[in-house]
Parts: sequence; C-alpha cells; structure tokens
Amino acid sequence: MNHNNLSLFHQASLYTLAGSILFGAILVSRQQTHAAERPNVIVVMADDLGIGDVSPTNPNCKIKTPHLQKMANEGLTFLDAHTPSSVCTPTRYGLLTGRYNWRSTLARGVLSGRSEHLIPADRPTLGHLMRGAGYHTAMIGKWHLGWDWHKVDGKIDFTKAVKNGPDINGFDSYYGHCGSLDMPPYVWVDTGRITALPDREEGVTKQEDRYGWYRKGPIGSDFHIDEVLPHLFDKSMRHVKARAQDAKSDKPFFLYLALPAPHTPIVPVPPFKDASGLNAYADFVMQVDHHMGELLTMLEEAGLDKNTLVIFTSDNGCSPEGNFALLKEHGHDPSAGYRGHKADIYEGGHRVPFVARWPGHIEAGRTTKALACLTDVYSTLEAITDQPRKNLGGEDGFSLLPVFNGGDTSGRDALISHSIGGSFAIRQGPWKLCLSAGSGGWSAPREAEAKKQGLPSMQLFNLESDPSEKKNLVDAKPEQVKALLRLLDEQINNGRCTPGKAVANDRDVQFLPKGVAVPAGG
Repeated sequence: MNHNNLSLFHQASLYTLAGSILFGAILVSRQQTHAAERPNVIVVMADDLGIGDVSPTNPNCKIKTPHLQKMANEGLTFLDAHTPSSVCTPTRYGLLTGRYNWRSTLARGVLSGRSEHLIPADRPTLGHLMRGAGYHTAMIGKWHLGWDWHKVDGKIDFTKAVKNGPDINGFDSYYGHCGSLDMPPYVWVDTGRITALPDREEGVTKQEDRYGWYRKGPIGSDFHIDEVLPHLFDKSMRHVKARAQDAKSDKPFFLYLALPAPHTPIVPVPPFKDASGLNAYADFVMQVDHHMGELLTMLEEAGLDKNTLVIFTSDNGCSPEGNFALLKEHGHDPSAGYRGHKADIYEGGHRVPFVARWPGHIEAGRTTKALACLTDVYSTLEAITDQPRKNLGGEDGFSLLPVFNGGDTSGRDALISHSIGGSFAIRQGPWKLCLSAGSGGWSAPREAEAKKQGLPSMQLFNLESDPSEKKNLVDAKPEQVKALLRLLDEQINNGRCTPGKAVANDRDVQFLPKGVAVPAGG
C-alpha cells in the first residue's frame, strides 16, 4: 500500500470511527431522551368518593374541591370513566391486574381485614409491570386485597411477620393497613413488619357517631384513626422526596396511593371539620382535596412536576354512609344525577371521577367522553413504558394513551360492570343491559325485593336518552338484548375483552338470571 493509499485508508478509518462515535452518541441521546420521557407515576385512589363529589365531574357540586379542580384545569378529565365493580376489593383487583374482578375466585362481596391474600404471586400486576420497566414500585395506604397474618388457632399473632402482602404482587415496598378503615385489626404493616403491637381494643358504634363509626378490634399503639388520612399523605410525600434524586437520574418511581377516605370512619379534623357547611362527609371530601393539593405542590417543589403522571380516581360511588338525604337538602348529589350509589349495578355505583395530569404531555383543561374503565390503567402504563403486550396482564384493559394524546377513544366500545351481590351489566354504545331485577346492591329495589315485586329479570337502558336509568326497554328492544347477551357471553368465556388468545377464568363464571339463556345466532 503506497503512502497516498495509506493516507486515504487512515482518513476512511477516522471517518468510520467518527461515524461510529456520532451514531453511538445519537443512540445514547435517543435512549436518554426516551428515558427522560418515562414519567414517574402516582395513582391515587379515593375510597367511596362519588362522581358528584368533586367539581371536575360535577359542575353543580356543593363541596369545595379547588385543588382537584386545579388538577383538572391542568390535565384531562374523563366524564365516562368506570370502576370494574361498585365496591372496594374487586375494583382494587381490577385496577392492579387490568382484569375484570369477577374472573378471580371472588364472586361477590369484599374481603375483611383478616382475609388471606387474593392475588397470586404469579398474576401480573401494575407492580410487576412497572418494576419490569425499571421503576421503583411502592404501595401506600388501604390494601384490601388480603394478606396472610400469622394465625394460631384462628387468632392473629402480631409478633410475627405478615406474609404474601403487596410485596408478592410486584411492590418493592409497602406501608398500609389490610382492609377498610372500619375493619379491624388496626395496625400498620411496613413491608411485612408490624410497626407497633396492639395495646388496646377500640371501636365506635353507629349510635355513638353517625359518621365516625368503626368496628371494635385490636389497635396498634401508633395507629390513630383520626390521623390516618394525613399520615398516609405525609408518608407518600416523604417517599416521593426520598426517590426524587433517583427519579432525576433515570430511576423513575411508581406509587400506588390508596386512600381510606372518604369511606367510614368519616373523621375530618380541623380546619376541615364543619368547614363545608353540609356534613362530616363533605368536610372529609374537602380534606382529601386539600391533601391532594399538598401532594401536587410537593411535586413542583421537588422538581418532579413536569415528569410525573398523576391519576386521581375512586374505587366506586359514594356510600349511603355519606347521608344522601341530608346532602340533598343542601342541593348536593354525590351521584350527580345518575341512579344508585356504592354497591349498585346502576351508574352511581361505578361511574367515578378520573383525572389525569402530565404536564407537557396531556393538554391542559380537556374533558373527554371516551369510555374508560380502571382496568385500562394497566394497558396505559404498559404503553407509556413501551412494553410489549402479553397474553396475561391487562386482559380487560385498553390503553388510554391515545386519549391522553388528544384522541376521542381508546378503542374500548364495551364495558362490563359488576355489583356487590354479583350481578352483571354490559354496555355497548349508549345501550346498557343489567342482568338483575333490581339494583344488584343496596339501593331500592334490592334484588330480593325486586323479585318479590315481579320485576323483569333484566333491565335495558339507553344512557344517551335516559342517563338516570328510569325507563326499562327490555321488552321494547329484544334484538338489542340478544346482541348484548351474546357479547357478554363471548367476553366472559374468552377470559378477556381485548384482542388476543383466549385465557381461562379462575372460576366457573355464572352470570345469567334464572330463566334467561344466551340466544343462538349472530
């Protein structure tokens, strides 16, 4: 090789090296950009908060919720968002797994504070999903999905560790209580460790306090009912601050914050006590709103505001414990005109607030009528973290990312709802078919009474023309009934409502009222 050729060879080598370095720099830059776009995620779930109890989803709301309104003004509010069930435990199952709760072994009702764990370790959850994307995962608050106390002859030994808590479901750490805040035992568990042994038995009857009652049981020396809500927000804010530096160094966090409020015991503290001018329930909602404001302000002060997706929602509609009659006297409706409340198959049972805020990614101040279910959170975070769709996990979830980005729909065109008593409803477009004679829950007529009255075994409503579900069209629209029954049968038996390979349910799911059959044909 002559000198000129050697020179050209060196130049070519240098160009190749320079090109490789440049390509590598671009690749690293793209990876860093992608990493920088992975948001921290906080999912806040209120407990028994109705769609009418916050101003973003009810312009006639008589409870002041300025901080949630500010969050809505800076984010996206869903006006047609639903829980998979109208009661606590099953909705939490649906949120975390992206799977309808009735596919699990829990056919109806809720767990207690002493129940064993419901979600197996090998069932994909939001915890597993986000950990798989490189996130630190934490759960703080009300679990209500069971964990395994150490029991001797049926009695809990509080000196022993708790097994099979949120840690087996993908959470690196957790801090919370097992059931609702009116369910004993009342002790804090910190990733398997009980923080303080019970030193007393405590409880308040409904006769003693219409709003602040809770069942009698053992209570830890560091557990104080009135302080639980502010304590959990404080723990959450301290957790986020501790993760802030890592979050700015491509180690994002996922926090599932499950509030115990405004569920019973309804225990607002000053300055919120008596602040609403309505009742203790409205005071408690105001306190929830205040703490949400503190959380959002803390994110801004910690420099995490622009790269954190915050979702605020509820596990079901308002409970009768909120005192609907008294609130109505003040012109306030926790169900915002929809029929029913917590536990029911009607809209007031499962249509809930859902607000998402992600500055720079979600256009501020939008509302959407896109149909959404809390099972969609799984698929949404799967899409945001750029993870491939798998056969298990999110079987009943559609990604809301297209809606976050300005679209009108996630692709979801049907919704299956479930009541505390195990009744089903299926909706497609404006049509909703309830496979129950009554509410399926607690509002009148309850199921037994509805059957005594000889009411039809199914109810068909057009939510577009009849959002309050007053006119049963089951006899007038037989073809619509048949189509919805066939769709429900298909989605139940496929083990999923999303495209993909059919999978098994965890039990034999019975959904038809007596005397009703799935019609043949298409």
